[in-house]
Amino acid sequence: MSTTKRIRRVFSVKEELLDKSREAALAAVQIFNNPNVTFKSETYVVLMVIAWTYMLHAWFRANQIEYRYFRQAGGRRRFDRTKNGAFKFWELERCLNDENCPLEREVVQNLRFLIGLRHEIEHQMTTRIDDLLSSRFQACCINYHEAVVDLFGDSYGIARHLALSLQFSSLGREQIDSLEQHPGLPANIKKYISGFDGALDATEFASPKYAYRVIFVPKTVNHPNQADQVIKFVKADSEVAKTVNAQYAVIKETERPKYLPSEVVAKMKAEGFVDFGMHQHTELWKEMDARAPEKGFGVQVSKAWYWYDCWLEAVRRHCRERANAPSAASLSANAVSSHRSGGEP
Repeated sequence: MSTTKRIRRVFSVKEELLDKSREAALAAVQIFNNPNVTFKSETYVVLMVIAWTYMLHAWFRANQIEYRYFRQAGGRRRFDRTKNGAFKFWELERCLNDENCPLEREVVQNLRFLIGLRHEIEHQMTTRIDDLLSSRFQACCINYHEAVVDLFGDSYGIARHLALSLQFSSLGREQIDSLEQHPGLPANIKKYISGFDGALDATEFASPKYAYRVIFVPKTVNHPNQADQVIKFVKADSEVAKTVNAQYAVIKETERPKYLPSEVVAKMKAEGFVDFGMHQHTELWKEMDARAPEKGFGVQVSKAWYWYDCWLEAVRRHCRERANAPSAASLSANAVSSHRSGGEP
């Protein structure tokens, strides 16, 4: 009588899923950080989608939630299979749609953005999206570490394997300014980003779990012990952070509207400030030193200076204050009237 000995796996399916998930996440970051690789964003997105999919499969399996496609036939389940007979497991989007999905809403939105981006880039070449979408990629990496630790324990985290999560190219001031115009960004990608961001509420868009944004301000150090610090972090509730956040309440990666000086003047005239011309505009920005980089009112592109919406608001406020201020002629007329009311011989 022959007996069949059951071969036990060294690792459970859940453990194997987690191992592959972590490997995919680490590979995504290592490839992104490789200076010799130019196909960064596309590879990062594909590998991170796999990493999250396997991690959620492991969680569903641990919690005895079926994550294979099936049809209910009476009291039996008929599982969907590929043409070669393999089970069809849920893709990441289906995992996120499940009511049992354990992820926070902002984390889900970040992943939905990456899934949609993958759909846009998988069939055609893209250019210049590494820096433009870096905050989404950074958030995805941090979210992965926090989620895997929260769901499976500290030993499954990836932070200890990374000196820095993601490393991005060193950009000069001119390069950063030029990025805001998105030269070379495919129209379909630009439309997708604008559409997705526009559908989010303010809380979701501002969440660091959707896009991890850090503002770096060039600073001359005042103390010797600061001389070797490349990056200085401050607490989110500190006075420094409050000052920064007041000026940069929402940092969007989509193109910011820009206006030539003539367009600023035309807008003011259209709003009824007919006495505000190019001369007054020039005098105003010189008086306010509005072209100073730290003011953030505008940017120089090639040889032309463009103004942002915040400058439009500053000009509008100036025009309103000037319109409400009494003129010299009216002051003189009031003085004469007051003198006469006092009695003349």
